[in-house]
Amino acid sequence: MINAQLVIVGGGPAGLAAANAAYKAGLRDILILERDRELGGILNQCIHSGFGLHYFSEELTGPEYAGRFIEMLKSTSVKVMSDTMVLDISDDKLIHAINTTDGYVAIQAQAIVLAMGCRERTRGAISIPGARCSGIFTAGAAQRYVNIEGYMVGKRIVILGSGDIGLIMARRMTLEGAKVLACVELMPYSSGLNRNIVQCLNDFNIPLYLSHTVTDIQGRDRLERVVVSEVGPDRKPIPGTEMVFDCDTLLLSVGLIPENELTRNAGIEMDRRTNGPVVFENMQTSVPGIFACGNVVHVHDLVDFVTAESEKAGRSAAEYILNGEKEVKTVLDLACGNHVTYTVPQHIRLENVTGNTEVSFRVNRSFDDSAIIVKAGDKQIAKFTRTHMAPGEMEHISLPKVLLDRAEGQALPVSCEEA
Repeated sequence: MINAQLVIVGGGPAGLAAANAAYKAGLRDILILERDRELGGILNQCIHSGFGLHYFSEELTGPEYAGRFIEMLKSTSVKVMSDTMVLDISDDKLIHAINTTDGYVAIQAQAIVLAMGCRERTRGAISIPGARCSGIFTAGAAQRYVNIEGYMVGKRIVILGSGDIGLIMARRMTLEGAKVLACVELMPYSSGLNRNIVQCLNDFNIPLYLSHTVTDIQGRDRLERVVVSEVGPDRKPIPGTEMVFDCDTLLLSVGLIPENELTRNAGIEMDRRTNGPVVFENMQTSVPGIFACGNVVHVHDLVDFVTAESEKAGRSAAEYILNGEKEVKTVLDLACGNHVTYTVPQHIRLENVTGNTEVSFRVNRSFDDSAIIVKAGDKQIAKFTRTHMAPGEMEHISLPKVLLDRAEGQALPVSCEEA
């Protein structure tokens, strides 16, 4: 049996930021469990630039961004167990894990930070009809093959979905000499950042077909062609709109799913809208002493935002261990109003708020000049103006305690409307 004050499950950007923040908050007994051979998580295969603009005020590649935090850890007493798979977490914070060096290990923690990240949806999750031939990859798998393993996955490529990884791989494959024929998106808007549409598609003359999807996959041993059809408002294919692309590779960028099997097994309350745990203002879950942060809570668009959220989780876990939990009398529930798909956090404990509470959310349609409205009952307590909002980009608002006090214990719906 190993005993540790704080155990962080996951050594990607979320886990690294949480560990550094907990150490800065005065905690010294910290253990990171990472299933890969090295720290850094998905950032290790993201060799493109664009990371760190918010946090470091400079443009870094993914490995450079992760390297900054790994260097910070070297001057601390934080311990790391890499190549270690966590099998189960109980609600009394007992962790069961396994690796090739120690075999089975049990770790008793005083607090846990869940930072397992997310995984990609596969072909089976979206049920594309057609042949079961080779040449079909998730965009992230293709990214690892190209950037880390050094293998080209194909020469003529169609990308289904306009998630950020898919857009970035459209550029990457083009730079490696492949021909990207099209990026196809089911929705009438892109699910990726606008800057990636411009830099990865427009700059390379790669067409983006909105309101289209793949309706057939053809090929024997290897993919030979895909059929793409336009879809109507009901997202069903429209007969007669078929386009055939001769290609040898189909990349899927059709969404990410938070890795929450461990979370569910620990008996933590889940939010069906985010597929992540329900969290309070300090990123604590419904189980006292278990915190969560990063893509395991909700899928982020920028790693800088993962870092900020994870630092909050790390500080909160250290506070929980060093000072215990505060008595709470008033809990405010954040609710989804018009055009808002989810909010994080879902609950705010008023006694724990000393300054501002940061709220993240996504909208379900594109807006130009618009306003974010926060109400308590019929009373508007806050309004934030925006010149642009889109489903592919996270929104953030800051609610001062003085405004939360005006809620008088009522639920707080967050809504978006045209200006």
